[in-house]
Amino acid sequence: MRGGHVSTQAVLQSRFGLSRTKRAHAPSDDAAIRDGVVAWGSLILGAIVWEVGGRLLDLSYLPPLSSVLSKLYELTRSGVVLTNVTTSIINLAIGFGAAIVVGLVLGVLMARVRWVEEALDPYVYALLTAPTVVFVPIYFSLFGLSRWAIVCLIFQYGVFIIVVNTVTAVKTVDVQLVEMARVFGARTEWSVVRKVILPAALPLISAGVRLGMGRCVKGMINGEILIALVGLGGISASFARAYDSEGVFAILLVVIIVAIVADGLVGLLDKRVNSWLPRNQR
Repeated sequence: MRGGHVSTQAVLQSRFGLSRTKRAHAPSDDAAIRDGVVAWGSLILGAIVWEVGGRLLDLSYLPPLSSVLSKLYELTRSGVVLTNVTTSIINLAIGFGAAIVVGLVLGVLMARVRWVEEALDPYVYALLTAPTVVFVPIYFSLFGLSRWAIVCLIFQYGVFIIVVNTVTAVKTVDVQLVEMARVFGARTEWSVVRKVILPAALPLISAGVRLGMGRCVKGMINGEILIALVGLGGISASFARAYDSEGVFAILLVVIIVAIVADGLVGLLDKRVNSWLPRNQR
């Protein structure tokens, strides 16, 4: 401080501790490397335990990892994996995409319009908690063995968790932000939702979308096993009927990879739309 002048940075530091907070929460390169080493070390340890346990126990339903990987290589080389993965991903993309659109629209409406919440709340929570598998006969009766029966099951697995998270996210937006937006000219409800509520609620909404993706992957496999023996679920069921445990675990690895990739894509989108947030809040 010179001549009684205090810089803006000094005021912010002394009053809010912004610089120190930012430094404290910003992840360092060393921390990122350490986290990566821990993650890969955990995977390698799990692989070793699987391989050793499978060989020592010598159980028909628990083959060693090396045998599973060998089976996976055969299935990939023959084109079986690629064909069925393509079918499953198309089903997942349609069902999950519809779940996002419907989930966000219903969630915002329920959070902002009282009578909509009162009307739909019992159905949303009932369908969220009910076993989704019981709806398989209904979808089978409506759509037969077509793709749409599986897509509907995937949609139902994911949509309600997205609705619930969106309702919670929108309701937790600071009321003062909404009032300030109205003071500065946001006269219509749509303007308030688009310019204030959705940006402020995006972190929690994104969390719901990621949860919905995980549930949609489960719906994809259940639908392909229980409705139509297609895709990854169908080939897994075929291996199970033949008591081919190596094939079952090989397809399970593919399903896990699909789930990880899908979650990674959603996570990248999450980071992009929430890039304006501090690192420790993303």
